[in-house]
Amino acid sequence: MDTDIRILNCGDAAVTVELGKEISPATGKAVKNLDAVINASGKKGISETIPTFRSLTILYDPGQLSYKSIVSFIKKSVKTASEIKDTDNEKTIHEIPVCYEGEFAEDLKDVAKINGLSTEEVISIHTGTDYLIYMLGFLPGFAYLGGLDKRIETPRLETPRTKIPAGSVGIGGNQTGIYPLASPGGWRLIGKTPVLPFDKRRKDPILYKSGEYIRFKRIDKETFDKIEKEVEEGKYIHKIIKEAVRNGRS
Repeated sequence: MDTDIRILNCGDAAVTVELGKEISPATGKAVKNLDAVINASGKKGISETIPTFRSLTILYDPGQLSYKSIVSFIKKSVKTASEIKDTDNEKTIHEIPVCYEGEFAEDLKDVAKINGLSTEEVISIHTGTDYLIYMLGFLPGFAYLGGLDKRIETPRLETPRTKIPAGSVGIGGNQTGIYPLASPGGWRLIGKTPVLPFDKRRKDPILYKSGEYIRFKRIDKETFDKIEKEVEEGKYIHKIIKEAVRNGRS
């Protein structure tokens, strides 16, 4: 077993498998593969798996599985996952329309000023990357994304806002993301999407999954209002792109 892999006991009903020391696409792929192997096994006694940036937590029933048996199963699963050949030459991209105007972009000018850029440059850079979804957490549908261009990395606000509207798109340090629900937060707001990352009315309430990608697309206020109405009426068709993996935009 890889020396970077550690199996940690998390009480009497959970185990965490650390698959690397760094956050990277390779570690993310290892987490995704192990998660897939364990879920495909149908192993009795395992109730849930929770993927993160570089680890996978497995929840199990100690009445059905002993700690020794779950560790043995995990070691075999890690070996199986490591033997999976990377034949995934296609990525799933969720196109998220964002309006970078007016009240939606309260901190856009500050992000530009801090980084010595114009607001147009910030928008161009922000929409010029496909962001890998490493994990979901914090709030239902909140995607932790990798790939933010260093040119627009910006420190969080010194004093977080007590309420940020759902759909707000922000930058916090070396990350960008979408607030799926209204909540407190300290990220700098640069835009807003009319699309709902989390909507309990949908069959699958969360719009995307870890291992997929998000691509932000710039829209104007008129288009925002149109899409927002379609979302409210349940008529909006979310755009999903299947694209070959290649160097450059990824």
